[in-house]
Amino acid sequence: MSFSNVPDMILEPMIRNALIEDLGSYGDVTTRAVIPSETTYTARLNARTDAIVSGMQVARIAFHLVDATLEIETHISDGQPCKAGETLMTITGSAASILSGERVALNFAGRLTGIATKTAAFVAETKGTNARVTCTRKTTPSLRLVEKLAVLHGGGFNHRFSLSDAILIKDNHIAAAGGVRNVLEATKAHASHMMAVEIEVDRLDQLVEVLEVGGASVVLLDNMDNAMLSKAVALVDGCMKTEASGNVTRDRIASIAATGVDYISSGALTHSAGSVDLGLDF
Repeated sequence: MSFSNVPDMILEPMIRNALIEDLGSYGDVTTRAVIPSETTYTARLNARTDAIVSGMQVARIAFHLVDATLEIETHISDGQPCKAGETLMTITGSAASILSGERVALNFAGRLTGIATKTAAFVAETKGTNARVTCTRKTTPSLRLVEKLAVLHGGGFNHRFSLSDAILIKDNHIAAAGGVRNVLEATKAHASHMMAVEIEVDRLDQLVEVLEVGGASVVLLDNMDNAMLSKAVALVDGCMKTEASGNVTRDRIASIAATGVDYISSGALTHSAGSVDLGLDF
């Protein structure tokens, strides 16, 4: 199973909770008051701007959780580009049901399309290099799964999903444990052979110590300028994967990729992506 095809049942609890939050304790009182129950319509989910689409699976689930009888056709799939004015999805059936699910579906789709679009812009800047653009754990609480899915839709890659996925030794771990050598020796003594190990450094002397001690397969080069990144890549000389992080902007990412790093991670893909303007038109 590829991550871009997550089973609906995994996503449903998250979407159900969002619907419960929006519908409140008594449901959609406005729609119930003004729309006769037998009224049917076809609504179109339209893009207001050019974008990379994400959240269509989530929107479909949202509408079907409100009313499983709604007929839904997706015209532009997750991960595909769209132009302003294009219809992404049509929903046919009970007007009341469509209106009751509208806001949750649009909130998810707009937010996730924003992440996919921002990711695609970052990825485009690395064209011609081997660098992969990855997200981080700087995601909206409870929405990490779909936000990381949106990064994939934008052509990026995923970093850890949780603290249990891999060992990532950060600067505070090093400080609390008493140095680079201490954390790496402890990791070699206690970590499972199945667990990947990455360690963060922000100075070249730390990197030299990491290479001397061993025990990590990836080094995170944190907040280094491009000249230092190039020196770090040369020091590593292919014996570990290199990841650049910190101060990663769209204006700078091409020059970071040119240093030869394997990965470039950016929390901005998720925490600073704006929502794309989508509308549901009857």
